[in-house]
Amino acid sequence: MLVDEIKQLIITSLNLPDLKLSDIDENAPLFNEGLGLDSVDALELSLAIKKQYNIELNAKTMDLKSIFYSVKSLSEFIAQQKENQ
Repeated sequence: MLVDEIKQLIITSLNLPDLKLSDIDENAPLFNEGLGLDSVDALELSLAIKKQYNIELNAKTMDLKSIFYSVKSLSEFIAQQKENQ
């Protein structure tokens, strides 16, 4: 399931070994009050997404804030990009 893949990618790429997949609410915000990620984490996660899914995220042409809002929004974006490849 793509949502679980994204959760695992977050845990692995951001080196968060104390988190389990079940600890991450797919609808909760990834930044600030949610999972508490920051801009450095966003960069690391973008690089991991590029490496794993061959999807490049471009801040100039994409609304990264909405794409990275939650695990669910991120997985929906990745699924859409994979369909278009």
